[in-house]
Amino acid sequence: MKKLLMGIWLILALFCMLYANVIRQVGSGTGFFVVWVLLSICFMLLAAATKLELWKKLPKRLRITVISLLCVGFASFLAVEALVIGSMNEKGEEGLNYIIVLGAQVRKSGPSKVLKYRLEEARAYMKRNPDTICILSGGKGANEPTTEAAGMLDYMLSHGISSDRLKLEGKSTTTAENIKNSRHLIEQGASVGIITNDFHVFRAVQTAKRYGLSNAVGIAAPSPKKYLVNNMFREFFGEIKFLISLF
Repeated sequence: MKKLLMGIWLILALFCMLYANVIRQVGSGTGFFVVWVLLSICFMLLAAATKLELWKKLPKRLRITVISLLCVGFASFLAVEALVIGSMNEKGEEGLNYIIVLGAQVRKSGPSKVLKYRLEEARAYMKRNPDTICILSGGKGANEPTTEAAGMLDYMLSHGISSDRLKLEGKSTTTAENIKNSRHLIEQGASVGIITNDFHVFRAVQTAKRYGLSNAVGIAAPSPKKYLVNNMFREFFGEIKFLISLF
């Protein structure tokens, strides 16, 4: 049993370290790959602790406390991920007055793959709904050549969307700022759709409702499957941060 547990911990440690390198190579400007490195280290420590049978040496009360905390954490993780998964296929509704495309990384060559998915979803929606106005929301990150809004505008114009159907919000750097800043471009009571990648829809709509867009609906764009585990794991921490901000 001890050897089996050690093997499981070491396999998980190897997976996390390799996946951390995959995420790092994306070059998205976030340091979330470090979380996978830390997880890998944790699993290696668990392997060492299993080999040395340290668990048996801990006081019973401490073992009960650790197990209880792990159970609460795991249950919270499952609950959040269930909510995230439940919103991954949202398609909103037709005939919305506005759609807001949440920004993501823009490179010198144009929008990143993640952002292109969002823009293509917006473009398809606008073709089906010729009266809908699109707000392109996103500021300039440290590793970006221009604001995300400007990068999205170039893409939409080059793909046949008329400029009179596009509005820019080029100051925001977080999802909350996307919503708060875009809200000022929308008439009171207008219907709104939030376009973002599937893994982000739940929190994006939650944020929109918090900041005054009470009738907002989610419109899910696809996302690269290669990074879905990372993105969904990251959403757990994003949701915890959101819940803490409510207090």
